[in-house]
Amino acid sequence: MSIFSWLRPAQPLLPQMLQQRLERLPASSPLDERSLREQRWVVLDLETTGLNLNKDQVLSIGAVVIEDGAIDFSQQFERTLQCDKQKLGPSVLIHGLAPSAIAAGSDPAEALLAFMEFVGDSPLLAFHAPFDSHMLGRALKDYLGYRLQHPFLDVADLAPMLCPQANLRKAGLDEWIDWFKLQVFDRHNASADALATAELALILFSRARQQQIHSPLELQQRLGQWKRRQQAPSL
Repeated sequence: MSIFSWLRPAQPLLPQMLQQRLERLPASSPLDERSLREQRWVVLDLETTGLNLNKDQVLSIGAVVIEDGAIDFSQQFERTLQCDKQKLGPSVLIHGLAPSAIAAGSDPAEALLAFMEFVGDSPLLAFHAPFDSHMLGRALKDYLGYRLQHPFLDVADLAPMLCPQANLRKAGLDEWIDWFKLQVFDRHNASADALATAELALILFSRARQQQIHSPLELQQRLGQWKRRQQAPSL
């Protein structure tokens, strides 16, 4: 045994049925040259106990699917996860999840596994994706010993890249909803925010095609180039 083996986090012990389901999860697929319309996208939003990337926990997951160029309302995911009462923070007041609903929520390992079964090998979209990616990835590792490797694009970056005329470089989801005059009747819960993000993403995919960006791979590459330009020091 390596003298450093004690430093490695222990793999969670899962019931046999969950372990078998975990082993059947498909590998993530890289973005390719298929059209934006042909690609199945999973748009997600997380509600958490707070904004601390290392300490706070996922409370709920909401997700919808974009497929064939439209939101597929037959493919939706919503799950509240159980959480220790001691870890509930002020964010509960924002997303409106009552402690009783959290206490009655799903076992986190089962809920997270069900979500990854819903995702399959599809890429993910979120608004402020680095936060969702980190929180989801940490939860999957902690509860399932699973490493998240799916492509994860940030709608908060796609929007200013594709719509520079809006002059909303670091705007939130509400600002982009207002700019595009989207009719959104509910906010600040995971499912509603995922749906609003999906509606925004569809508009952005249309703008991408107008700018000769036709595939998920092209979109990913263009986004990477744009982000590097934004981070470059101005002369």
